[in-house]
Amino acid sequence: MSPNSDSILSQELSRRTALKALFGAASAAVLFGLPTHAHAAEASKETTAKLNAAQAKLDEVQAQLDSIASEYAALASKNAKTLDDIEDVQGKIDDTQAQIDTKKSELKKKRGDLSDRVAASYKSGGTNVLSLLLASGSFEELVANAHYVEKINKSDRDAIEDIQTIQAELDAQKTDLEGQKADLEKLKDQQTAQMQDMQAKQQEVQTVINGLSDDVKELMAQRDSEILAAAQAEEAARKAAAAAAASANKNNTSTGGGSYAPGKPQQNAGSGKQQAVVNACYSTPSPGQNWCAAWVTNVFRNAGVGYYGGNACDMFNAWCYSSNRSALQVGMIVADSSHSGTGAPGLIYGHVGIYVGGGIVMSNEGAITSRSLDSFISFYGTGSGVRWGWLGGIALS
Repeated sequence: MSPNSDSILSQELSRRTALKALFGAASAAVLFGLPTHAHAAEASKETTAKLNAAQAKLDEVQAQLDSIASEYAALASKNAKTLDDIEDVQGKIDDTQAQIDTKKSELKKKRGDLSDRVAASYKSGGTNVLSLLLASGSFEELVANAHYVEKINKSDRDAIEDIQTIQAELDAQKTDLEGQKADLEKLKDQQTAQMQDMQAKQQEVQTVINGLSDDVKELMAQRDSEILAAAQAEEAARKAAAAAAASANKNNTSTGGGSYAPGKPQQNAGSGKQQAVVNACYSTPSPGQNWCAAWVTNVFRNAGVGYYGGNACDMFNAWCYSSNRSALQVGMIVADSSHSGTGAPGLIYGHVGIYVGGGIVMSNEGAITSRSLDSFISFYGTGSGVRWGWLGGIALS
């Protein structure tokens, strides 16, 4: 977890602690915006609209960043191919130069053999050879002189011509390869400049995303605050109504008039399920390392919601349908199906936790931990991405 995430988590925990102290343990359900009537407490339409708009903008800019990242990855792959090509061409240049050096050595030896043969002929009294030597201005003239060519062995002449031809071809091949390398070096420089430009764009977009993410977090906090206030008002109204009903029933009983209908429900029987899940998150111990889904199963069973088995990947595929933060509610599971952060178990089975409100996700990481939503997404969203939804498809709100 990053220092920034630790700071956010500390702020959220401090806010929750202060609210608990303000309203007391008896009204803990109100803290998380849970309904005590048939309809859940809600934030204002204005705040909800702003949050939805901010989330949509964040998703849009995130898509731009993802696109830039994909383009960068593709360009980096091309650049790696260019570097491989440069290395390959340089290897061919080195091989060609080695062959040129070999042919030069062979040609030098052939010329030496001819010189030795001419010297031997001179020593044996060959006056024509002496005249030819005196008339020739260079070795090439000597070789070109038809009178002398008639005196050398045809195989020697052919060998020299072959070596000269091969050397010329190798020189041309080396020149071509050096041209290819120059073109590849130029392409490499262009690709490097493009990647640097894309890195700058990535940084610009990331800065925008950071700002939008802060806006979304502020609006989420505002939404939670409004839900809290609305739930508190509903709770106060319920208590007042209950007190009035109790007083009226007492008066009716003492005067013999009217009666209380015990079959009429006084509140929604399912309104406390979210709070029950949150309470179970804090009371359910870790079943051990790599058993994140087992802990979630135990939490929901302890909360009286029901039994839902499977690993984190199963829960992600079956029940997690949204990545829209404005749709995230207390009691939802938050999961991924594959991530690289914890090695093979994470890659194969993913990870799952439970959103307990205030921007906090609790999960079993060997011990029960509380992470900010941003930290959870940053760490566990490296593969399949993080999504959320109601476990078993049962909406608790």
